[in-house]
Amino acid sequence: MQKKVKNRWLIAISGVGIHISIGSAYAWSVFTNPMAEKYGWGTTEISFAFSLAIFFLGFAAAFMGGFVEKHGPRKSGMLSALFFSVGVAGSGLATAIGSLYLLYFFYGIIGGIGLGIGYIAPVSTLVKWFPDRRGLATGMAIMGFGFAALISGPAAAALIESVGISNTFFILGAAYFIVMMLSSQYLEAPPKGWLPKGYIPPDPNATTQSGKITHDLSQLTAREAVKTKRFWLLWFMLFLNVTCGIAILSLASPMAQEIAGMSAIAAAAMVGITGLFNGGGRIGWASLSDYIGRPNVYTTFFVIEVIAFFMIPFASNPILFQLVFAIITCYGGGFASVPAYIGDLFGTKQLGAIHGYILTAWAMGGVAGPLLLSSIYDNTHSYDLTMNIFGLLFIIALGLSLWIRVDIKKLRAAQSKASPGLPTGTGPSASN
Repeated sequence: MQKKVKNRWLIAISGVGIHISIGSAYAWSVFTNPMAEKYGWGTTEISFAFSLAIFFLGFAAAFMGGFVEKHGPRKSGMLSALFFSVGVAGSGLATAIGSLYLLYFFYGIIGGIGLGIGYIAPVSTLVKWFPDRRGLATGMAIMGFGFAALISGPAAAALIESVGISNTFFILGAAYFIVMMLSSQYLEAPPKGWLPKGYIPPDPNATTQSGKITHDLSQLTAREAVKTKRFWLLWFMLFLNVTCGIAILSLASPMAQEIAGMSAIAAAAMVGITGLFNGGGRIGWASLSDYIGRPNVYTTFFVIEVIAFFMIPFASNPILFQLVFAIITCYGGGFASVPAYIGDLFGTKQLGAIHGYILTAWAMGGVAGPLLLSSIYDNTHSYDLTMNIFGLLFIIALGLSLWIRVDIKKLRAAQSKASPGLPTGTGPSASN
């Protein structure tokens, strides 16, 4: 008897369940003031736990990408649930005994590893379930990561007020474990050769249309992919995007107060609302990429970011500042479009492993961005120069997005010339 094929939309919802749990890491700032008041730890010391978690997210994703491909999304999701929930609950133990280093170990290292595995497990699977809507599918899951702070932030704040810091970690750790374990049970890769009903794969010999990649350029292993120019172009595009984006989010409130003269309460409210744009930007940009193509999305995205970053120092009006900041916080769209772009460039053969390698850019950018911003501000006591430098970095990212388009065109031309009768990706230049 033939095994019944699972509903791909329920697979997507399961992916959202995992991402909305691990995305709670973006609400870490909720713990900052309560911890500082109770334990006397500095803001930098407390925020380092988050930076450490993001660092281990990137490298866990890189090292565990092969595990996801070999053992499948269900086991990977369950492993992520175990690591992340132990990391969060262990943070309760760390705060109960007042140990900052134990907090780094549990939240930063153990929790960070869970973040990395949980981030790539559903995403790489969804790309395979949605060959017709790669951007929409991955955008849905990663949108959960962006929106998570809207749910976990208020929940954590209310729990801290009622049961204390340590008990909040214990409760959240248990809750995340249940949600992630249940979500993992339905995750599964599609059967070999499966295609959505009515979907006809594009002609492998078709030409690109307005920058849209009509079929996978190649089917490469992770080791083959990292030897290509286009892998590193994509890596540096994401690195620059993360460096600038995560840095500005880390100091959103003080920037709003200094540049636009907003009150502390108004600035805090603005930070909360940015979660909507962060999450909305993820599914919005990713879905748009299905229609205009990933290359066009990244080029457009970077053009907008260049303009926005150069505008910030002059956005002294609170409404204008919030509008520009909202545009900037859509940087999450870069994350959501990456998995689909990887599928376009390298195929789905080892997409999870390749995605893991690409996410090391997140780990590096998550550390580099806040350090760069803090260093420049400490020396200049002004955000103007910082924003101009970030604007220049986005100009470099824009240049890389144009360079990768040229590389794609060259590869297509070489494939067409060398193997006109073979499907794309099987010719001798597939791994160039």
